[in-house]
Amino acid sequence: MENSNLEEQKYIRAKKKVKAIKGFYVHLTVYILVNLFLIITRAFSNDGFEDLWQWQTYNTAIFWGIGIVFHAFNVFGMNFLLGSNWEERKIKEMMDKDKKKDLWE
Repeated sequence: MENSNLEEQKYIRAKKKVKAIKGFYVHLTVYILVNLFLIITRAFSNDGFEDLWQWQTYNTAIFWGIGIVFHAFNVFGMNFLLGSNWEERKIKEMMDKDKKKDLWE
């Protein structure tokens, strides 16, 4: 009985991880497509290729790229802000609080 529950928890955790990885790759794809569009649009603007050498052309790519890096750290296990198993610890903490609350009711 407990073994099947453990397997179910492993399955749910794996499914959640796969969903997070898929979300990262969707985010990365959108990042690439949008930034390519923005850079190509600037390249064929009125000033021609002169705009490609300006800082403003790459602002979106740089700042959004920083967000992509943090997203990758979070998905692939290098979560500096909350820790690698923060979510599991928080769930356990909430469940322990509920158990204590149920004992007194």
